[in-house]
Amino acid sequence: MPLYAYECEVCGVRFERRQSFSDEPIRTCPECGGPVHRLVQPVGIIFKGPGFYVTDNRSSSTKRRSKKSSESKNSSSSSSDTSD
Repeated sequence: MPLYAYECEVCGVRFERRQSFSDEPIRTCPECGGPVHRLVQPVGIIFKGPGFYVTDNRSSSTKRRSKKSSESKNSSSSSSDTSD
């Protein structure tokens, strides 16, 4: 069951309730009896699998390829720096 957060419009108290999707939203504050509204909360998302960002989970063959290409770039740039 999801956890919903509410905030009282009168006293400002925030509270959470575990409710089913089919339950009616809470309408009164448990502290003062004033009206409440449901707060929108961010959802935690975890992206799994290859291809979302460069730093995300990559296969070992891709890591080896990227290391080789970065090493060859570094060696070519360092040799051009020493020729001046």
